[in-house]
Amino acid sequence: CCEWLRCCGGGEARPRTVWLGHPEKRDQRYPRNVINNQKYNFFTFLPGVLFNQFKYFFNLYFLLLACSQFVPEMRLGALYTYWVPLGFVLAVTVIREAVEEIRCYVRDKEVNSQVYSRLTARGTVKVKSSNIQVGDLIIVEKNQRVPADMIFLRTSEKNGSCFLRTDQLDGETDWKLRLPVACTQRLPTAAEDSDPPISESLSIENTLWAGTVVASGTVVGVVLYTGRELRSVMNTSNPRSKIGLFDLEVNCLTKILFGALVVVSLVMVALQHFAGRWYLQIIRFLLLFSNIIPISLRVNLDMGKIVYSWVIRRDSKIPGTVVRSSTIPEQLGRISYLLTDKTGTLTQNEMVFKRLHLGTVAYGLDSMDEVQSHIFSIYTQQSQDPPAQKGPTLTTKVRRTMSSRVHEAVKAIALCHNVTPVYESNGVTDQAEAEKQYEDSCRVYQASSPDEVALVQWTESVGLTLVGRDQSSMQLRTPGDQILNFTILQIFPFTYESKRMGIIVRDESTGEITFYMKGADVVMAGIVQYNDWLEEECGNMAREGLRVLVVAKKSLAEEQYQDFEARYVQAKLSVHDRSLKVATVIESLEMEMELLCLTGVEDQLQADVRPTLETLRNAGIKVWMLTGDKLETATCTAKNAHLVTRNQDIHVFRLVTNRGEAHLELNAFRRKHDCALVISGDSLEVCLKYYEYEFMELACQCPAVVCCRCAPTQKAQIVRLLQERTGKLTCAVGDGGNDVSMIQESDCGVGVEGKEGKQASLAADFSITQFKHLGRLLMVHGRNSYKRSAALSQFVIHRSLCISTMQAVFSSVFYFASVPLYQGFLIIGYSTIYTMFPVFSLVLDKDVKSEVAMLYPELYKDLLKGRPLSYKTFLIWVLISIYQGSTIMYGALLLFESEFVHIVAISFTSLILTELLMVALTIQTWHWLMTVAELLSLACYIASLVFLHEFIDVYFIATLSFLWKVSVITLVSCLPLYVLKYLRRRFSPPSYSKLTS
Repeated sequence: CCEWLRCCGGGEARPRTVWLGHPEKRDQRYPRNVINNQKYNFFTFLPGVLFNQFKYFFNLYFLLLACSQFVPEMRLGALYTYWVPLGFVLAVTVIREAVEEIRCYVRDKEVNSQVYSRLTARGTVKVKSSNIQVGDLIIVEKNQRVPADMIFLRTSEKNGSCFLRTDQLDGETDWKLRLPVACTQRLPTAAEDSDPPISESLSIENTLWAGTVVASGTVVGVVLYTGRELRSVMNTSNPRSKIGLFDLEVNCLTKILFGALVVVSLVMVALQHFAGRWYLQIIRFLLLFSNIIPISLRVNLDMGKIVYSWVIRRDSKIPGTVVRSSTIPEQLGRISYLLTDKTGTLTQNEMVFKRLHLGTVAYGLDSMDEVQSHIFSIYTQQSQDPPAQKGPTLTTKVRRTMSSRVHEAVKAIALCHNVTPVYESNGVTDQAEAEKQYEDSCRVYQASSPDEVALVQWTESVGLTLVGRDQSSMQLRTPGDQILNFTILQIFPFTYESKRMGIIVRDESTGEITFYMKGADVVMAGIVQYNDWLEEECGNMAREGLRVLVVAKKSLAEEQYQDFEARYVQAKLSVHDRSLKVATVIESLEMEMELLCLTGVEDQLQADVRPTLETLRNAGIKVWMLTGDKLETATCTAKNAHLVTRNQDIHVFRLVTNRGEAHLELNAFRRKHDCALVISGDSLEVCLKYYEYEFMELACQCPAVVCCRCAPTQKAQIVRLLQERTGKLTCAVGDGGNDVSMIQESDCGVGVEGKEGKQASLAADFSITQFKHLGRLLMVHGRNSYKRSAALSQFVIHRSLCISTMQAVFSSVFYFASVPLYQGFLIIGYSTIYTMFPVFSLVLDKDVKSEVAMLYPELYKDLLKGRPLSYKTFLIWVLISIYQGSTIMYGALLLFESEFVHIVAISFTSLILTELLMVALTIQTWHWLMTVAELLSLACYIASLVFLHEFIDVYFIATLSFLWKVSVITLVSCLPLYVLKYLRRRFSPPSYSKLTS
């Protein structure tokens, strides 16, 4: 029963035989119906985490370094000086990963443990979602999530259909209509039937996809696909550990430092003329200068990420924001391409009727009361049926003519749709009494398109209300509470190819048969009778950002309809070219139709979408909109949201099907400059197949790109191509399950959480409640995280290079001996209690206030070039480190030549003071915790001197001579840098300083 179903991304469709209610008769094994979003399991967690840590040079180097201390010839000090820092780094990483995995496990367990009713020969039994098998007959109650991909067999709804909420799957809030298989719906009960086999074809309308929610009634379905074979799962990629670009850059710098370490070690041994066991000397020097690569760098950066994540969660201006991946907050500060979904992300998916145009007159929101009065006058005149007057005035004739025109237009809009009114009373759908009386307070409209709901809601507001509908009839209520009954003879649903939908109805009161049709202007222009206003007014309404539909009608005689019906039924029974034959028969009716009106609806944007997109554009971020919606809708939204500015041209990439057409269209596009691109998923696929490089090169030059009719896999493919072709960072924003692949593929995934569901937000790195929060997330938190991490990493490197330079000077003075300058606790204490707090306090530093960062998004553009952490800034800090380390060491040797035995105390004290002053020099905006950290570190050093008598003579450092000489050494090492900083801010200030002065 499921050869028709082709799994997305699964290659060739494989037929399977499903025994209804008898999963034990299956002829092959199927995956368990388990949802799993975890990266590891119990057995792979520790090996996986350790592998992800040690596959990078930085951590692998320190592992080898610590292991070398087990060899006696290589040992330079106590084992704890190497293993404690490494153990601390790994412990922080393992704990962080464990917390994220546990959270993910709890979320998955909640879904897998949901209980459903399974229909068996012995009645119904309860079963967990994870134990559902292919072939099970599952009963899904109202408001329950569909646990697997199923065929819809039966519903409790008397109209023979049900609605699904797909917000968790595609982010759309409108309900989707689903129909049960006709032969099983006709059965008197849900018990199994023993009649002879029946063959019946299935369509997409008979499916219940996993992740959707039953919105009306109770349904019974047979399970077809489970677990990893679910449609929604196959449209998503496996979760992966994202490594930020910043971490890769730091990893690259550590490789450079390692190169410097090897060079220095070789130079030292060379200056000894490679005497004795020189290879062991090289290893000892490698260990001696190992501080060149600071192990505390990883700890500081990881703890910094935790602080940034905490600050984001605590920001009251973006409430509800959740950081699900605390490893990449710096990515937010360097985004070059933002790829966003449309429905539910940029828009609310709530349509508002804005315009009714009749050719000679147009009605807007401020004149809808006139439409209402026309409808009222038509039906009050019909009910009163006054006698004909002799010689009516011209004004009355005009009034009646306009009223009849308005009435015909409103009536057509009220009938030409696929909307179903659903009655809810006290939480129970379709209560007989509520439906019988058509209570307005209990009625809600449901349809697969929010456009249609908006149109029907508008006809209700002007007096013509849709109060009832089933598969074969429709009821309208007039302003005088009269019920108009119509029989639905035929429905021609909207398709992407036809761009129109039609319906044939019979008015039960008059017997008149009318064919109504509505659709896009590009197709309706050739169907309606000649007129001179359609094209112009459609253009005017489209420029206002409205989605325009053309409405037309045609009256049919009984014989004319009977002839059409016979030909239509015959065409539907065709085995070959059925679609073409059916379309040909319908087109025979679509000629010389009477043009009634134009309707314009607007998809309401999310709050502050326009200023947010404007901010992103000014920040140098290019925005691409990837949507499954149709081309016209996507283009309108792009204009309405100001994704495409008013002074920019739009190139609509025409539909191409082969290499030649793609080549011609690419050439046409190449001739345009500063032009936004709109392209459909089908054309995109052809272009990427034959001209991937050329297309991406042209698209990346566009100020904005809109991809419509995009499949979830295509969205992820576009993200991947952008990363490969540009090397820039991408951020994907979405709200539905169809955005998960894109979110996971991007460098930084953001999920919008709200009424559209949580699937995207759970799979994302960052979850926000509104699209407008994205601006602050990037401009403020992303910018601060990146700049702070850059300053922190370079300062930690400077701190280590300083002590390594001092070690190099010390070794050179003592005839290049591999003897450590500082031992044991001094080495660990230097990078922990003596300097850790002031250095780490840099994670609180900021160059401008958050309000300024939001007001001037151009500040963000500076970060896209990676200047805060570059080879240039790295080299500057290396030179500073060499200068300060040499100054301190040589200063100590020169000024304290007579007290040479106290060289450790002298140089170490100067080093600590220099580091504290350098932190003060680096800070741009003081925070009270920074001051506390500086004073606390100084106090810790002074207090610990009592316990450091093994290394430092307390009586010696209390002398006046020691104090003034150490002060001079510290001053010489720091004062020139303060002078240079002043001169730079005076004559070549950075851009942010101009905003803070």
